[in-house]
Amino acid sequence: MSGLRHPTAIVSADADVHDSVELGPGVVIEGDVTIGAGSVIKAYSMVQRWTRLGERNQVGPHAVLGGAPQHTAYEGYETWLNVGDDNDFREFVTVSRAYERGGETRIGSNCLFMGLSHVAHDCVLGDDISMANYSVLAGHIEVGSGCVFSGYAGGHQFIRIGKLCMLGPHTVLRKDVVPFTLVAEHPARHYRINSVGLRRNGVTGERFSAVERAFRLLRSGDRDLTDLPDTEEIRYLKEWLAADSRFGILPFAKPAPRTRP
Repeated sequence: MSGLRHPTAIVSADADVHDSVELGPGVVIEGDVTIGAGSVIKAYSMVQRWTRLGERNQVGPHAVLGGAPQHTAYEGYETWLNVGDDNDFREFVTVSRAYERGGETRIGSNCLFMGLSHVAHDCVLGDDISMANYSVLAGHIEVGSGCVFSGYAGGHQFIRIGKLCMLGPHTVLRKDVVPFTLVAEHPARHYRINSVGLRRNGVTGERFSAVERAFRLLRSGDRDLTDLPDTEEIRYLKEWLAADSRFGILPFAKPAPRTRP
């Protein structure tokens, strides 16, 4: 079944657009683009060269996917944006393809990018990520699955943000963010574990308690997690902590003082 294509949509002869894709008024699809079945590209959006979109992606009005990297040294050579399935890019969202030669900006599946959010060149994003309005990522940032960015949150280039983190509004990240945590304020600090996000993703019982214990150890400056239960979350956390970090890890907020009843 053919998708509805407005007569003002412009599609390059070198693009591979599935017959079921809907194209709104003024849409531009450049060459060397692939768009999978069931996708909808709304009015006046552009999907630029060297972009692959999976199936059932929604691209809102005036969004630009696969734009050239915003880097002064980029000289027009081939780089890519690769996107999974079932993502929703809302109004005026921009996502750049990679700057590194032969590289790619990569986005997983089931992500929501609210209006005017931006993902820069060479970023690698997992699945189920939500970026609120005006949240932005500079180049070369890694974001784990399940992260939530509040409005106006942003990250400095080359940082890592672990799985299931939540970033408060206006949070500016200049160092790595430990998985499963809530980060807020300026300067940004780890405040506590992201308890709501963990429970919504089925991390309960012993698995939840293990993350709590790990957070307390890390907050105290102890990275030795060998005595913690061998859960999926602790294994991921150990691997994440062992990986290279360009700028180090954000500091931790001091625990609130205990008060007697």
